[in-house]
Amino acid sequence: MAATISTGATELRDITKMERIGAHSHIRGLGLDDRLEPRTSSQGMVGQAKARKAAGMILKMVQEGRIAGRAMLFAGPPSTGKTAIALGMAQTLGADVPFTMIAASEVFSLSMSKTEALTQALRRSIGVRIKEETEIIEGEVVEMQIDRSLTGATKTGKLTIKTTDMETVYELGTKMIDALSKEKVTAGDVIAIDKTSGKVSKLGRSFARSRDYDAMGADTRFVQCPEGEVQKRKEVVHTVSLHEIDVINSRTQGFLALFAGDTGEIKPELRDQINTKVAEWREEGKAEIIPGVLFIDEVHMLDIECFSFLNRALENELSPLVIMASNRGMARIRGTKFRSPHGLPVDLLDRVLIVSTSPYSEDEIAQIIKIRCEEEDVNLAEGALMVLTKIAGDNTLRYALNLISTAQVIARKRKSAQVEVDDVRKVYGYFMDEKRSVQWLKEQQGQLVFEEIGGEAREDAMDTS
Repeated sequence: MAATISTGATELRDITKMERIGAHSHIRGLGLDDRLEPRTSSQGMVGQAKARKAAGMILKMVQEGRIAGRAMLFAGPPSTGKTAIALGMAQTLGADVPFTMIAASEVFSLSMSKTEALTQALRRSIGVRIKEETEIIEGEVVEMQIDRSLTGATKTGKLTIKTTDMETVYELGTKMIDALSKEKVTAGDVIAIDKTSGKVSKLGRSFARSRDYDAMGADTRFVQCPEGEVQKRKEVVHTVSLHEIDVINSRTQGFLALFAGDTGEIKPELRDQINTKVAEWREEGKAEIIPGVLFIDEVHMLDIECFSFLNRALENELSPLVIMASNRGMARIRGTKFRSPHGLPVDLLDRVLIVSTSPYSEDEIAQIIKIRCEEEDVNLAEGALMVLTKIAGDNTLRYALNLISTAQVIARKRKSAQVEVDDVRKVYGYFMDEKRSVQWLKEQQGQLVFEEIGGEAREDAMDTS
């Protein structure tokens, strides 16, 4: 059943300022200066100076297109900013460079083979900037005449467009009249019409009509009347990922398949044809490859088959920069009985640049808590800040950050605009951290359901190494 959409005045609300506050929504970049030197606190990043500088150097090479097909690993304890640095890299790269982020466990939960899931993730991280020339009509509308038939079924008209150098009259058909009416084009508007698709774009209002400002409204945009010829050729640039090209060419519904969700497995033969065609475009100067970044979080959750596939994929000509993160020390490689540093095979470790992250200092923790309070719009008292810093040092940074919003709820209950020490202490008592949770389990002494008695490990017990 179709969803009912209410447009009543009482149901309308301003959603332009609604924004989800996530765990890393305060990250705006890597916080580096022009010499790639890390600032103490900038763009939401605090501490981890060596790791940030290393990421900045890699990022510079990515932007210059000189590091495709390589891999790096962020290794460090939990809550040391590995994911934050990766997201900072994504913010610095901008929207034009593809950045794909997956958790390693996703590979096993999709309705396709592991290698296909990794292949799709790799190809999502490679952009193709396609250049094409299109003919457009651009100018200021001088006059628009529309004639309707007696029955109103057909419409014809004339459109007079001018630039600073010339003026031209065009005959209009029904579709073009509808397109102009949809954009609410009137005399004095500066418009652009794509001759191939018939798309009409209103660029703004001509400066010659600026005397009509009061009638137009304060939000009216004024632009200069275009120069040169009315009809001109313009280069249009589209940036798509290789995976999007794969999906469009593998489904009968074309680009609409991108919105279908489950794209399924794509035949290798089709990918080979697309790679050949993209190579032809590159030689002809019609396309440019943009190597992006694939970030695999908790990479130790992949198994030996996935690692073997990544080894081969990194040698491919069309390969992005692969960034991995792991918080494991010596751990068993999934699918084998062997233990290896970070849970990765030695042959893959030999290919990657390893960047280590270290626990934050007390001052850095306090700075991060302040940044999160600004992001969540929480007014934190100095004493409460000190208590949260102490909690983060004794437990984990994530646990302390989770107490910020809950302490604010307590403060609002007593109608206070500021979170005090007592508010933090209350929520600290309500929500247990990992250490207190383990102590509580010991105190239960086997009273919980299905708890093993005697500590004997079963053969089917989950591997947590």
